[in-house]
Amino acid sequence: MARSQPAPNATEERETSRQVGVLAALWPFMRPYRFLMFAAVCALTLTATLSLTLPLAVRRVVDNFRVAETEILDQYFLAALAIAGLLAVGTGLRYALVTRLGERVVADIRMAVFDRVIGMSPEFFEKIMTGEVLSRITTDTTLIQSVLGSSVSIALRNLLLFAGGMVLMLLTSAKLTGLVLLIVPAVIVPILFLGRRLRKISRENQDWIAASSGNAGESLGAVQTVQAFTQERSMRSKFAELTETSFDVSQKRILTRAYLTVIVIFLVFTGIVGVLWMGAIDVRAGIMTEGTLIQFVIYSVLVAGSVAALSEIWSELQRAAGATERLIELLNARDNVRDPETPGQLSTPVRGEILFDDVSFRYPARPDTSALENVTLKIEPGETVAFVGPSGAGKTTVIQMIQRFYDPNAGQILLDGQVLSDLQRDEFRKFLAMVPQDPVIFAASASENIRFGRPDATDTEIEAAAHAAAAHEFITALPEGYDSFLGERGVMLSGGQKQRIAIARAILRDAPVLLLDEATSALDAESERLVQAAVDELSQGRTTLIVAHRLATVKKADRIVVMDQGRIVATGSHDQLVADGGLYARLARLQFTDGVAAE
Repeated sequence: MARSQPAPNATEERETSRQVGVLAALWPFMRPYRFLMFAAVCALTLTATLSLTLPLAVRRVVDNFRVAETEILDQYFLAALAIAGLLAVGTGLRYALVTRLGERVVADIRMAVFDRVIGMSPEFFEKIMTGEVLSRITTDTTLIQSVLGSSVSIALRNLLLFAGGMVLMLLTSAKLTGLVLLIVPAVIVPILFLGRRLRKISRENQDWIAASSGNAGESLGAVQTVQAFTQERSMRSKFAELTETSFDVSQKRILTRAYLTVIVIFLVFTGIVGVLWMGAIDVRAGIMTEGTLIQFVIYSVLVAGSVAALSEIWSELQRAAGATERLIELLNARDNVRDPETPGQLSTPVRGEILFDDVSFRYPARPDTSALENVTLKIEPGETVAFVGPSGAGKTTVIQMIQRFYDPNAGQILLDGQVLSDLQRDEFRKFLAMVPQDPVIFAASASENIRFGRPDATDTEIEAAAHAAAAHEFITALPEGYDSFLGERGVMLSGGQKQRIAIARAILRDAPVLLLDEATSALDAESERLVQAAVDELSQGRTTLIVAHRLATVKKADRIVVMDQGRIVATGSHDQLVADGGLYARLARLQFTDGVAAE
């Protein structure tokens, strides 16, 4: 089921760290594009300078309109037209450079986050839903893209306009500028007060969006189960609840931002009206010219517009700060399973000797329950060892520990005499081939799914692996054969067909260690016979670990390890274990004598 709604205080506890300053964490992604940033700043400075130059031309036109000759007026207008043309070109250049920078940086962030997350151990995904991770990679990066590709440049431009406009206003009329400055504190106070509230609401809004995405991803990923148990209404209700909550929070954000915009614009333009009134009195008194007043008014409008724009952009920056913080959390997430700084090297060729040396382990999500307890077991190179026992005995945990998805709480696991934690994970995993109980089928063709086991395999090798896994016949019966698209999660295939694709993938990998976790559980009797024959042949010369509930599939194993409650309770051949009585003999009696299938 979907994760429960986030606790209200979860947002509040993290609020103190959410400052716009967190956007500085984006600098490492921007640093490689310093030249692009420099060019964008130059274009931005050019457009701001030209915008501040236009009022000067307007003043000259107004003050000389009655006395200047037509030729001089034409020159003034041509100059204004030239400035406007340069302003248009500069603005277009600024847009192109800044947008490119934003797209490039966000693409790098997405890749960095995905690179980080895809290598995290399963423990990481016990704490966060996949849908929430996807929400951060998409929704949060879209916010950052908006800021880097637009808001930041607009903010810098308006800062330049504000600073330059204030200086030129002061040079134009110190008296009127003083009156304008009296308004500034009245504008800044609501920006600071409402801005804090806006930052808090923005982060809460993003949290609810992520929860909604996580719920949708989980429900759609299990859509057949949802429909089979007629829980569509429940899932719709849950998703609607999360979405409506997100909408309600967004309304708070919109209203807060609207209040801020109304207050700032009203105060700013009220001040402008007052300044105009005072300026009009000075013009009538002959203290300043009409052109000077118009120049001052234009600068006032530019400065006021800059302040209004900055107030809006400030809220955008705060939203982006929350998004950045969420992404940085993923980039800085601590993984308890890490590669060593100076990894060891396996001797080649890898023999496939595996040793569990007094290994104990508890899953982080279940710290009070032992998954493995003082397990000591040596598996010789080329040996086929089967693990049997009731559900929850620790069989699959053994397979996961060999792949180093988790590290033991005590003891150590060795491959060819090398401790797994001393090796780089992607190096030693190359020598392992895995067939899970729940096979993973990618949204790709049949050949691409099999080739996932060894990307450099030829089409001939893929077909040979499919033949060995009893998959060739049903693959060739598909509309486009090996090029047939299998759909998301292999929706076009039956459970047994998915399993045979997964087995073909493992056969193609041709690794010295073969891990089979209920590899034939979803096969019919005929397919199981064919695949079992393929597995028997494949296991020759390879270290093979088989997890199975059906004892008929492990009778030929060199050794059978019986597990119960995380401990090894017996080892031996099928005949020995039956003769010794105990748990294995009871399981064998249930399956072979009473005919009860332990699926």
